[in-house]
Amino acid sequence: MIVKGPRVARLAVFATLLILFVQAGLAATINTRRVTSSRTKSRTVNESQHARRHMRHLARSRRVKSRTVRSLKRRHYYEHFYASSYSKDVTDGDTTGGEDPVVRQAAIDALGNMNGTVLAIEPTSGRILAMVNQKMALSSGAQPCSTIKLSVALAALSEGIITKETQVRLGGRSHMNLTLALAHSNNAYFEALGRQLGFEKVAHYAHTYGLGELAGYHIQGEQAGVYPDEEIAAKLGGVGKMCSFGEGISMTPLQLGSLVTAIANGGTMYYLQHPTTALEAANFQPLVKRHLDIAGMIPEISDGMAGAVNYGTARRLLTNFKEEEVLGKTGTCSHAGTRFGWFASYANTNYGRVVVVVFLEGGRPTFGPKAAEIAGRMYRNLYDHDFFMARPVPPVEIRKTNSSD
Repeated sequence: MIVKGPRVARLAVFATLLILFVQAGLAATINTRRVTSSRTKSRTVNESQHARRHMRHLARSRRVKSRTVRSLKRRHYYEHFYASSYSKDVTDGDTTGGEDPVVRQAAIDALGNMNGTVLAIEPTSGRILAMVNQKMALSSGAQPCSTIKLSVALAALSEGIITKETQVRLGGRSHMNLTLALAHSNNAYFEALGRQLGFEKVAHYAHTYGLGELAGYHIQGEQAGVYPDEEIAAKLGGVGKMCSFGEGISMTPLQLGSLVTAIANGGTMYYLQHPTTALEAANFQPLVKRHLDIAGMIPEISDGMAGAVNYGTARRLLTNFKEEEVLGKTGTCSHAGTRFGWFASYANTNYGRVVVVVFLEGGRPTFGPKAAEIAGRMYRNLYDHDFFMARPVPPVEIRKTNSSD
């Protein structure tokens, strides 16, 4: 009994260890099978190219993403126009008995089939030499677009806010002077001037330069356009948009022609007169409306107006005419499905000057540079008919009248 006791104990211990070893082996086998099962391998996820691209986009900052969305929205915006840029028989109903036949024909040929009007004025007298499509020229007018910048520039110069070399900050590190702003028709520049001037001063000078009143003297059918009594709403751009696009303003071709006539002759604003018969033309006498105190400012804006033609928004004019210097200002904008194209200019020759205003209404083919192109064709037609040649200038008696006449 004493001998068998230890053996039994050893056998019991050995049996116990054997059982534990077998259990451990079985547990290891089960775990191994679970880890290496084919089902787990079949669940491997492979990202598609689209998913990877999407994840990269999500990694970008919210600011960059929102800016990208805004730019895409702007890129896909497409303005729709419903008016036609072309018309037939735009001269129907025009009264032409007192017009210069050479100038009138030059204007008709230049306009072609575009839906618009062409106005030619003698800046030393205010006589309308030709007015093609008088129905449109004498209408209630349209938004002046960027041609309003001439009035704003003169106002800012008169108030001493700028000279033509003053650098106006446009945002960030960008700056521009008056010459380049006129040549390239920079909106931010003139919005800044408008905000600095304020509505009261902007409106005062606009009225001084003839907006909101009749430009002509006893011209049947002429309308006075509209200049608002107060600043337009902030949501529409306020005084800034009034000074860059002419927002809220209605201007007529005669009003723009009257202002450019004063710029061309040194500051005398004449009543525009339109002789209707040969007798009226023969007995024509200029009528002074008022004298504008702009003589010192004209050289300040002349470089910008010349720059518009030479390298800026009106350079299409040079396609047809390069023989004489032309100074001008374009304008392009739209309202209620109709696009407007303006160009006001004068030829600065050694033998006198002529003011030409082109105004177009229509769709996408209608814009300021197209109006400048038409003006270039007209100057070419005049040049080919020796209009700019030296000629004797008959003396004229100038009468002055007040606004109540």
